[in-house]
Amino acid sequence: MHRLRFEEPGPPRLAELPDGSPAWLVSRHSDVRRVLSDPRFGRARLYADEAPSLSGVPDLVNDPDLMFNQDGPDHLRLRRTLRRAFTPRAVARWRPWITGIVEQLLDRLEQEPRPADVVETFTLPLPVAVISRLMGLDESVRGRMRHWSEHAFSDGSHAGEQVESVLREFSAFGAQLLAERRRAPGDDLISGLVRAADQEGGIPEAQLVSLVCGLVVGGHDSTMTMLGNGLLYLLGERPETWHRLGADEEAAGTVADRLIHLVPLGDDRGSARHASTDVEIGGVTIPAGAVVLADCGMANRDPEVFPSGLADGLFTPLEAPTLSFGAGAHYCLGAWLARAELQTALHRLAARFPGLRLAEPVDTVTWRTGSTSRSPQSLAVTW
Repeated sequence: MHRLRFEEPGPPRLAELPDGSPAWLVSRHSDVRRVLSDPRFGRARLYADEAPSLSGVPDLVNDPDLMFNQDGPDHLRLRRTLRRAFTPRAVARWRPWITGIVEQLLDRLEQEPRPADVVETFTLPLPVAVISRLMGLDESVRGRMRHWSEHAFSDGSHAGEQVESVLREFSAFGAQLLAERRRAPGDDLISGLVRAADQEGGIPEAQLVSLVCGLVVGGHDSTMTMLGNGLLYLLGERPETWHRLGADEEAAGTVADRLIHLVPLGDDRGSARHASTDVEIGGVTIPAGAVVLADCGMANRDPEVFPSGLADGLFTPLEAPTLSFGAGAHYCLGAWLARAELQTALHRLAARFPGLRLAEPVDTVTWRTGSTSRSPQSLAVTW
């Protein structure tokens, strides 16, 4: 995925949605940040009856009840239920037990016959274990997470009826989890969500269910994807950097930031918005009612803002905030957690296995299919 080609960013221009409907593509860093931060560009109107289709199959991302697809007061009400959960201070408190999970997985990896699959032994079970602990999920749920994720983020290769069936099962799980936490609350994330929602009042149950489901799959899929892609790049193309990652945790954090910034999670590059009124962006008037695609991948490569890339700036702090987590009201709640997991995972893996290397050529790696996120299906390593 780090080899996807991006065009040079430029002024807003007309493009097409999957169904052929027109949309405005915005690609310069300042323009994308403006679109993502301006309340005149919302998400909710994208799901009106008369709106063009953003996806050919049902998926969780385009569920109108999802927090990401709410605007204004509706969005703020939902977001406030989790506002204290993912702050930098909260994530700092979690770091010791996240590191403990990392070390347990590395202990198991050490016992594996070589070559070992680092996806099966590390990049998948790490974020699954972290989100499971945060949400108070038992072992029986962990095996179903990947099944739900593959359908929640389907790329259209699954039959629509199959996706709908799996998402119904997933929603039933979310509803049951909420009911259990109401009946017997604990100190987990879902119990906190229930308490906050009760205090907030007026939040439809369907929105809470979608929020829970979004946390389950979003809380592990993107981190697994980023870690797998990052390891493929580092071990396959930058093996000379591996020792420094293990010796310097701060350097590992800088590398994590660069990987998050420049290695895409998938090939779906545009974050869609609906213009509620005429708005001038980058010298171009985008008309009311238009769909706007804010291309964060192109914006993250804007040479006016980010002159250094992966090849020459891997250990260089970012020149400006990345747009990989979005911006504005919909900025990703899990950004600090994702960065902490990636930094800790890279640092401890390199420290424990300084001789880690790929056991297969980069061009023979098998990629996950069926999902909008892309990462190695397996990655054979030795040491």
